[in-house]
Amino acid sequence: MENRKDPYTQMLQIQQSVAKTLRKSGVGIGKILSPPPDIQIAYNGFILDKYDVFVDEYWVAGHERNVKGTLSSATQNRSGGSGDAMYESHNHDIANPYTENLIYTDTYKPGDYVKVEPIEASDEMGTSQQYLISGKFIRLDGK
Repeated sequence: MENRKDPYTQMLQIQQSVAKTLRKSGVGIGKILSPPPDIQIAYNGFILDKYDVFVDEYWVAGHERNVKGTLSSATQNRSGGSGDAMYESHNHDIANPYTENLIYTDTYKPGDYVKVEPIEASDEMGTSQQYLISGKFIRLDGK
């Protein structure tokens, strides 16, 4: 008896190979139709929604960030009125360390353009095709 390969398996392998070569793996531009949390993005003739995308958390309203630093400044020059050298015009340096919690309130708006990057996600996410959404982009020529 002759050893033959399963033709269905071979056909599936050919289809997968062709699909891999046709799939676009590059980054594209999408247009926001609806902002988070029920985000919708027009991309390559499709409407992507919250089940298809990962969004940079900095673009979700209510995102909190901690910041710290030092506020460095100086008072304006002031002088006393007596004319004595000890009261001549002078200022005071200010160096105040701070730590703050910032809560961002802005998010994507309909019409905003965003970067859409196709990625392969694991099966636990419900589909193998997912997209990373980031940035907010404008054209400088006004188009």
